[in-house]
Amino acid sequence: MLKDNLIILRNLHGFSQEEIAERVGISRQAYAKWESGATVPDIVKCSALAEAYGVSIDSLMKTEKAEGVGIVPPSPKGKHIWGSVTVGDRGQIVIPKEARDKFSISGGTRLIVLGEEGEGIALIPAELFEEHIKKIMESAYTQSEG
Repeated sequence: MLKDNLIILRNLHGFSQEEIAERVGISRQAYAKWESGATVPDIVKCSALAEAYGVSIDSLMKTEKAEGVGIVPPSPKGKHIWGSVTVGDRGQIVIPKEARDKFSISGGTRLIVLGEEGEGIALIPAELFEEHIKKIMESAYTQSEG
């Protein structure tokens, strides 16, 4: 719900109600009413809020829940949270359909598994990863010649 997202996002960004109200061009009291659910912002103010928090208007309006976590903050533009998956006995996972659709992943798609100790793993399309590595190698080769 919008009011929950406003509270979460404001706290994540470390803003006071007064600071975010100033960014949006309203009074602190008006913003407080949005957080309490007493009133809701118009579309122009929603757009300003979404921009201030770096999220889409759509994600600002929806409350997302993740299994085992509860309510999660709206994802920044271009980033997504699709919930959790369970690793099978042989290490297999099922990527949520929404993620497969968004990134055109189907049977036979090659993915690179990357990881950072203490942080987790990420899946990247193999072609994209290979393209990045090729650019890095070309840049390194060009710099070593100069």
